[in-house]
Amino acid sequence: MAGQPQAEGALRKALEDHLHSLGIQALAVEHPEVFTVEEMMPYVQHLKGAHSKNLFLKDKKKKGFWLVTVLHDRQINLNDLAKKLGVGSGNLRFADEAAMLEKLKVGQGCATPLALFCDQGDVKFVLDSGFLEGGHDMLYFHPMTNAATMGLHPDDFLRFLKSTGHEPTIVHFDESDK
Repeated sequence: MAGQPQAEGALRKALEDHLHSLGIQALAVEHPEVFTVEEMMPYVQHLKGAHSKNLFLKDKKKKGFWLVTVLHDRQINLNDLAKKLGVGSGNLRFADEAAMLEKLKVGQGCATPLALFCDQGDVKFVLDSGFLEGGHDMLYFHPMTNAATMGLHPDDFLRFLKSTGHEPTIVHFDESDK
């Protein structure tokens, strides 16, 4: 896609400006473009903290969108997740890239909670409790591009979320459904 790196660069700059306006200092690590957690980890595994895997989902009727951020090594069953969210088994599926571009202004491989500052309130945010309860010094996400990883302190991340108007739905994935 011609011009996409330029657009990514402008969005990343807007994100960095937003973080700066909140008094948040983030650590950024550049790396080659990656499309999976497996591709990313060799470049960031030396960074201590919680690394993320992100899923951009929609419901069956395309009325609701969810950005789900989980610990990078977490396996997710969409039917179990749908039950935890009260959406109903079989109702969650991956949203297409067009929806992600419309809602979060990022394309395939770039879904990130840091893109929530682009959302107009259409996307619900689901966060793995392991990010906040794991005693992590840093939380790592893509900064509007999959050619870098950005680390924020947990308190700064929560302040960022609040600034976007997104109250995270915290999900405890380690608890079995009874």
